[in-house]
Amino acid sequence: MGTDLHQIRNFVDGAFVDGPTTFEKVSPVDGSVAADVHLADSFIVDRAVQAARRALNSGWGATTVPERVALLRRVTDGIEARFEDFVEAEVRDTGKPATLARQLDVGRAVVNFRQFADTVSSEGLDSFLTELPDGRKALNYAVAKPLGVLAIVVPWNLPLLLLTWKVAPALACGNAVIVKPSEETPSTATLLAKVMADAGAPAGVYNVVHGFGASSAGEFLTTHPDIDGVTFTGESSTGSTIMRAVAPRVRPVSFELGGKNAAVVFADADLDATIEGLGRSVFTNTGQVCLCTERIYVQRPVFDSIAEGLAGFAKNLVLGDPHQESTTTGPLISQAHRAKVSSYLDLAVEAGAEVLVGGGIPDLGANLNGGAWIEPTLWAGLDNTARVVREEVFGPVAAIVPFDSEEEAVRLANDTDYGLASAVWTTNLQRGHRVAQQMRVGMSWVNTWYLRDLRSPFGGVGLSGIGREGGRHSLAFYTEPTNVCVQL
Repeated sequence: MGTDLHQIRNFVDGAFVDGPTTFEKVSPVDGSVAADVHLADSFIVDRAVQAARRALNSGWGATTVPERVALLRRVTDGIEARFEDFVEAEVRDTGKPATLARQLDVGRAVVNFRQFADTVSSEGLDSFLTELPDGRKALNYAVAKPLGVLAIVVPWNLPLLLLTWKVAPALACGNAVIVKPSEETPSTATLLAKVMADAGAPAGVYNVVHGFGASSAGEFLTTHPDIDGVTFTGESSTGSTIMRAVAPRVRPVSFELGGKNAAVVFADADLDATIEGLGRSVFTNTGQVCLCTERIYVQRPVFDSIAEGLAGFAKNLVLGDPHQESTTTGPLISQAHRAKVSSYLDLAVEAGAEVLVGGGIPDLGANLNGGAWIEPTLWAGLDNTARVVREEVFGPVAAIVPFDSEEEAVRLANDTDYGLASAVWTTNLQRGHRVAQQMRVGMSWVNTWYLRDLRSPFGGVGLSGIGREGGRHSLAFYTEPTNVCVQL
């Protein structure tokens, strides 16, 4: 069975395909083997690309918007019908609490398909009546065509959410896709293949290849000469590698990359609301969200109150069995990632940090100690010169740094090579607007975090990415406009 979550296969040209070898997917909860994953070699990747090209050329690329919308709505129904299967697959792969997977990951997957069905249904294109000085007149109008065969490479932190955030608009625009999920989270992309097939997606429109990055499925896919574009969410260094891969063929890319996001807390902020908001922005999904806050700049009069309140928030988090309703916080994705995050815990201490809470590996008992658990951690006593304040950790950690003036806060927040998101906490809305607009980021919140309208632009600047996703911004990447000029 292709959707047996203990045997995870590739999906090519409408059928599940064994790989020449398999690799073990290890549970981050307890270290047990969760599944055997079939590795896609270069031959399987090539088959997937050619299947996508055939599907595109044999009619899928010429389907009407209503036909594509109907498919997206059937896929939405299919995800809802297997909602708990998707929840279980996400929990098995990531170890995140089932309550979080249910609300955030699978819930958003449903919304993503529904949202892009609505967006493509209502989207129009430019048209102009042109009158030239010599008296000639012309009608100019644009026709949107699919970009083509697309490589979709998605990360392990929000695997289904970010997968559907790309697949839904790609299919809405008539493209055919090859998905390469992270080797850490292969299950939901494979389960979605079954839903796609049941919804009537033509063979080759949606393909899944499993494997790693360099010298594996990721490299085979992004360097394939018949790929028309690549969309990727993940580490900035991987984005650079993909850019080099597609540069000789000048293929378009859409990247949402890393972040070292700042929160700025002014003395007039609502402290209770701010502490609750910061708690979510630092610790949600064990800090493994690109939008999570890792730098907190607090105006000096309320520094101690914020530090104390946020440390209390961290102490109240419950690490444990992801299926327990009381569990708030899961493990990191893998032992390798825990080793990386742990190295930053050591670096912080070496740099003279005061550890306000956490700072180590918890003892959760024999049943869980084989997992990739780590303590939620807060530091004080650091500044912007420390590596842990400059480099993305991607864990449940944050440094709290004092400031005095608004100008200083803006300077500190913008002192980074990243530029994904920020949050400003103040009851002075004039200041909120003023400071938020000065943040060198793609998204800037005021008195909230992770509040999203899916039609708004999503993406970053600097090392945080290229391009924007969301609503019509996504459609712009997944389509190729052709202008038609007719002399009247």
